[in-house]
Amino acid sequence: MSEIKALEHATLKVPYEMLNKRFRSAQKIIDREVDQVTNVSRQVEKALESDSTILADMTKLMGNVAQKLQVLKRKAEESITDELSVTQICKRKLEHLKGITPPNSVTGDLWQGSVDQWKRIRLDRLVIEHLLRMGYYETAEELAARSDVRQLTNLDIFQTSREVEDDLSSHSTTKCVLWCIDNKSKLRKINSTIEFSLRVQEFIELVRQNQRFEAVKHSRRYFPAYEKTQLNEICHVMALLAYPADAQAELYRKYMDPQRWQKLVLDFRHENYRLFQLSSTSVFSAAVQAGLSALKTPHCYAQSCRNLNCPVCQEDLNRIALKLPYSHCVQSRLICRVTGLPLNEHNQPMMLPNGQIFGQMALPDITKDDGTVTCPVTNTKFSNPKIEKVFVM
Repeated sequence: MSEIKALEHATLKVPYEMLNKRFRSAQKIIDREVDQVTNVSRQVEKALESDSTILADMTKLMGNVAQKLQVLKRKAEESITDELSVTQICKRKLEHLKGITPPNSVTGDLWQGSVDQWKRIRLDRLVIEHLLRMGYYETAEELAARSDVRQLTNLDIFQTSREVEDDLSSHSTTKCVLWCIDNKSKLRKINSTIEFSLRVQEFIELVRQNQRFEAVKHSRRYFPAYEKTQLNEICHVMALLAYPADAQAELYRKYMDPQRWQKLVLDFRHENYRLFQLSSTSVFSAAVQAGLSALKTPHCYAQSCRNLNCPVCQEDLNRIALKLPYSHCVQSRLICRVTGLPLNEHNQPMMLPNGQIFGQMALPDITKDDGTVTCPVTNTKFSNPKIEKVFVM
């Protein structure tokens, strides 16, 4: 359970952040509409206190009050509906995580079956999130539809992110700027600089198109808000106005590099993770690395000692585990390289004449009908060899 709690933090954190955002947005909308109702109500009160008010004006004012109340009711209903939809997402994910808790009335076999089903659903969910982080959106969508776990994933969040990333990749900042405006208060709390980077890129594009007067107007409109924190960067960017279009200076080439757009994509992705308090590494990747590290030993990288049943000894996983720490083994276990079974009193270690050791249960597999024994490591053949029993102290 401790492993579940550690890895599943983001599962509930994302819908919580969404609910928090919807609540704050609804509060602003309702407060604004309440102010409108209050203002027209005051106009009605003033009209009632005045002796010169005619019936037509009073009717018009009352109509305004009714209209504002209807708008307030509609906005309140829309806000409540949005909040309830996110609340249902939280509830579904919470019920999914509670599925691992053993109920008192379920027998052992039924409980194990439900745990296996829960693990399959969880694995599909983790793989989908990893695919989304890697940019394989269509594959993630297909797996979510096939596994029927869409309601347990963050597909909607990543689809919004995909639209912004595609827009940035096409050298446009429109959708990313709108995203920044939509999440302005939260981005300010986490000290994000993504909006400043977008404004800088817009300035650079104007200079690239030789629209220097428009670039100056752009800088006067947006850069003053960042003078306290980004003054040095602003000075460097403004210096671009002094360079000709064919300049080869290092500073000029640095800012005119088209790869800055790809950096903006990565910066946006990082800020999107921070916004929803997601780690830069997917839960699937963290779980795989933890599992590989728990199994990794120095023998996994020795060609003569690899075990076919060891995941770390497999070529692809072996490369992934290369920089991971070795497992902390208090007690060593000897495993037969042929059968993958532990060497113990039921499977005693036996040594061939060339010094290679295998389990007793592996001898029939490496012995032919004529009594010839072939060493699976060196391919050396022995005719009726003397196989000695090995004792490990």
